[in-house]
Amino acid sequence: MTMTRLSAATLTMLAALTLPAAAQNMSDAERQVFRKEVRDYLMENPEVLMEAIQVLDQRQQAEQASAESTLLEQNAEELYRSSADWVGGNPDGDVTLVEFMDYRCGYCRQAFTEVDNMVKADGNVRFVLKELPILGPQSVTASRFALSVKNIAGDDAYKAVHDAFFTLRGEINDGTLERIAAEVGADWAAVKAGMNSDDITNIIAANQQLAAALRVQGTPTFVIDSQILRGYVPEDAMAQIVAAERKG
Repeated sequence: MTMTRLSAATLTMLAALTLPAAAQNMSDAERQVFRKEVRDYLMENPEVLMEAIQVLDQRQQAEQASAESTLLEQNAEELYRSSADWVGGNPDGDVTLVEFMDYRCGYCRQAFTEVDNMVKADGNVRFVLKELPILGPQSVTASRFALSVKNIAGDDAYKAVHDAFFTLRGEINDGTLERIAAEVGADWAAVKAGMNSDDITNIIAANQQLAAALRVQGTPTFVIDSQILRGYVPEDAMAQIVAAERKG
């Protein structure tokens, strides 16, 4: 943590905040003397401020972790066990990794290979994908297409579409979608007809509602059992988090 030089006004405010309850009955003059003594002490011993800031930071982190744990417990059914989601890795794994992703997201693209490598290397991670198209019409089209392929051609075809989108160079349009449908063995006409179904609309809406409940504001966002990771996480760091969750 970088120590910022505090102004005299800030130090005075901190001194005022440290006024103990027992001193509330001081006269104004006595209170001013007390505050000056506290301020002088802090000026002479700035390491005390560093210690206080570190304690405050630790306390805030613990409070945030507790709040996020509560959110995950309250939304566990939709988060971990939705029948609409693709589940890969080891379906019986002892740690679950959930990814909220958008096919047009550069950081999702960066994480794609690393997450795949980590899941395969570990061998005991249950991997869940959540479609969260937030980056415009092409994102929505891609998610509707992927989910329609899942409905029509199954999980393997869906994962093939997922991989194809994250290695795609170019726009997402009908020509691209027809080509990908052929590559994964899905009937393009049937897939296209199903893209705007109420079922798919409801899946995307449910994911958006879940993301809002978990205060997810961008992609990728990962949930690893009891932790929410907001943003791209390198492969090694994610593997370490999985190992820590496994130890409990």
